[in-house]
Amino acid sequence: MPDQPHTHQILNPATEEVVATVPATGAAEVDTAVVRAAGAQRRWAAAAPADRARLLRRFAAVVDDHVEELARLEVKEAGHTLGNARWEAGNVRDLLDYAAGGVERLTGRQIPVAGGLDITLLEPLGVVGVIAPWNFPMPIAAWGTAPALAAGNAVLLKPAETTPLTALRLAELALEAGLPEHLFQVLPGAGDITGQALVEHPGVAKIVFTGSTRVGKEIMARGARLLKRVTLELGGKSPNIVFADADIERAAAEAPMAFLDNAGQDCCARTRILVQRTAYDRFLELLTPAVRSVVVGDPSDEKTQMGPLISRVQLERVRGYVPEDRAAVRGSAPDGPGFWFPPTVLTGVAADDPAVTEEIFGPVAVVLPFDDEEDAIRLANDTAYGLSGSLWTRDIGRALRVSRAVAAGNLSVNSHSSVRYSTPFGGYKQSGVGRELGPDALTAFTETKNIFISTEA
Repeated sequence: MPDQPHTHQILNPATEEVVATVPATGAAEVDTAVVRAAGAQRRWAAAAPADRARLLRRFAAVVDDHVEELARLEVKEAGHTLGNARWEAGNVRDLLDYAAGGVERLTGRQIPVAGGLDITLLEPLGVVGVIAPWNFPMPIAAWGTAPALAAGNAVLLKPAETTPLTALRLAELALEAGLPEHLFQVLPGAGDITGQALVEHPGVAKIVFTGSTRVGKEIMARGARLLKRVTLELGGKSPNIVFADADIERAAAEAPMAFLDNAGQDCCARTRILVQRTAYDRFLELLTPAVRSVVVGDPSDEKTQMGPLISRVQLERVRGYVPEDRAAVRGSAPDGPGFWFPPTVLTGVAADDPAVTEEIFGPVAVVLPFDDEEDAIRLANDTAYGLSGSLWTRDIGRALRVSRAVAAGNLSVNSHSSVRYSTPFGGYKQSGVGRELGPDALTAFTETKNIFISTEA
């Protein structure tokens, strides 16, 4: 295991200024945290369900009192627009509230059997490690943390190196709300040090990871040595399928923010826009001004719709996919400090081009024509990923046929909505393993125990 610096500097992506210096967690400190979490978890699981639910609702209320503070922190460390950051902080609150409602409804079953009574119990796993990404630091951290706590587990959260500030503040707010000490701990540090120590620790029962498919595979392989449970939310290359019978004006107007939200740093970004050939020219005619009208700039400005990329490394990665002469449509972006890349649309690109097949994770989309329903499905499924997608049509029969045929975990018709805390989320193929959110979220953090009681004399 390589050495890591004792501290990490956190940069504001919009200005490149250092906004904080955060201590890094070493392997020995991870071990100490696991031991402490295990003790806290046993006491937490033994508490009355109503008491656990009450504390989680109190945590949600405390988060609600600090939504603006958390949002401003997110703007500083992640470059998110202020409106997005406020939504993200509110989503943490809502996730905690929703999970709290499941504490007293986490029930087993009574199964009819001969010669006795058979029941199942859902019991907590123990200590859960959540490894959160930098693209949505707050809500995705809460996707794992809230249901894991509600199911009676302790949580060790490792935020991304570049975005630990909101996670650290949430841990402080948890204590302020009355959650037991050591039940929810935040361990900043590098993925190959702190994250690896969590994955390989025998005292951590499950890892929840959101990030690249490459790292997700490494985590799955390392965890397999201990038969460690994993939930993995990984990459995406989602299609936005526009049929000629759709409301083309609306589809074109809503397409830009389907791939420009969070500067395209979104696994669900609809970066492959597939348009039926008979509507292709009209769609591009409408899409061009819509893309160019997106306001890119200071993320703390209420009018801004798109902020910077997270880092210089990410900026260079995105540039590598878009030579200057390839952009059919290019918006504007600030000059000067910050990791800025303009909204960009590519056309006339071969179906096997890296810009079509690889996850760019930036504000870049490609537009490809298709001939008919069969062709649309073929193009939509011509990817290693299967996380999300949209389709636009007025034909309800077609909407259902295509939704069933597209190999993706989350589809929207005449909408780009992918994530709600009340519905399941996860991917097909190389986009991940397992599901998060929704009414079954708590059960993913439990073991099922079967008990048979003989009634025979």
